[in-house]
Amino acid sequence: MTGSLLLRNARLLDPLSGDYTEGDLRCADGRIAEVGPRLAAADVPALDLRGAVVLPGLVDAHVHVTASTADLGSLPSASPSYVAAHAARTMSRMLDRGFTTVRDASGADYGLADAQAEGLFRGPRLLFCGRALSQTGGHGDSRTRGTQVKDDHPCCAGLGRVADGEDAVRAAARDELRKGAHHIKVMASGGVASPTDRIDSTQYSAGELRAIVEEAEAANRYVAAHAYTARAVNRALELGVRSIEHGNLIDDRSVSLFREHNAFLVPTLVTYWALKEEGREHGLPEASWRKVDEVLEAGLAALDRAARGGVRLVYGTDLLGGMHRHQNHEFRLRAEVQSPVEILRSATSTAAELLNLTGEIGTLAVGAHADLLVVNGDPLADIGVLAEPKHFRHIIQGGEVVSG
Repeated sequence: MTGSLLLRNARLLDPLSGDYTEGDLRCADGRIAEVGPRLAAADVPALDLRGAVVLPGLVDAHVHVTASTADLGSLPSASPSYVAAHAARTMSRMLDRGFTTVRDASGADYGLADAQAEGLFRGPRLLFCGRALSQTGGHGDSRTRGTQVKDDHPCCAGLGRVADGEDAVRAAARDELRKGAHHIKVMASGGVASPTDRIDSTQYSAGELRAIVEEAEAANRYVAAHAYTARAVNRALELGVRSIEHGNLIDDRSVSLFREHNAFLVPTLVTYWALKEEGREHGLPEASWRKVDEVLEAGLAALDRAARGGVRLVYGTDLLGGMHRHQNHEFRLRAEVQSPVEILRSATSTAAELLNLTGEIGTLAVGAHADLLVVNGDPLADIGVLAEPKHFRHIIQGGEVVSG
């Protein structure tokens, strides 16, 4: 029976309550079918876990599976088939790190999502937005100053598409939604990897951002915005953006707006740590590397401010190229200001809420996808258990053991 499995003698960890329950968990047809003591299930493969901890599969809500290099401007010249091969390998390794669902924050498309869902390659469930929307000269415009012509041809790899004006951004948002986008990504401030903008800039007019939010909401989807400064973050939240990516330079007004609008913050501390340490080795241009310091120092302070203020925080990494291997290190970085259970929720139950998948992922409740992580050690006592995949005994996806 595909997707059927019985886990015996487990310590079942509920991220929402932070409580452990001793017992068994039965998977059937890829879903969690039953949880309780001494479950009986004939003709179902069984694993005796002997007290190991079982928690929901992890969620990374900010990845770029097509970013095979940190030189993002070079991606549009790469063959789509080459990029797809890289993405398949990247996603396979993400699964081995315990991530059973990921949200791509620009670059991935319906082809990769469908291929993973059909089992053409192993990897986490993929929620995609297609191309991020960017103004001319914005964070999604990879042209250098001396380049005039832009080519957003959909056949080619790349993270952004340039659209200016309310009519054009509506059409761009509708086009990504037409292709199945789970969310719309918009560049609402400058960034590190873009060649011609400033980190402290705001991007897109209020009218353009409002138009994008309207189109997403009309399709029962939402907008995620790349934004660093409080000015850019607050503006985006006031205009209806649901998910702020990065947010390294937020202020107290930002915290109030997150709570007022029931919005989410997805910090990505590990990418700045990795870019500073080894970004240039993986293709990050020198000019972009020099911009990292502007956001690196502020990231932890912003996380602390948001956590103390009751902002809903979600796990994200934003790693590029060969730096993807540091994906679990985000757990250690956040532990400087957050408790283990808070960090765990950010990668399970709160992430599920952001992704509109509450009850489907990020929980051990009956009816949820049987995406599970079996670990040696207590992640509530030491979050380092999740920061080091060597502690993972089994990774289970859809009720089948896929690693360990």
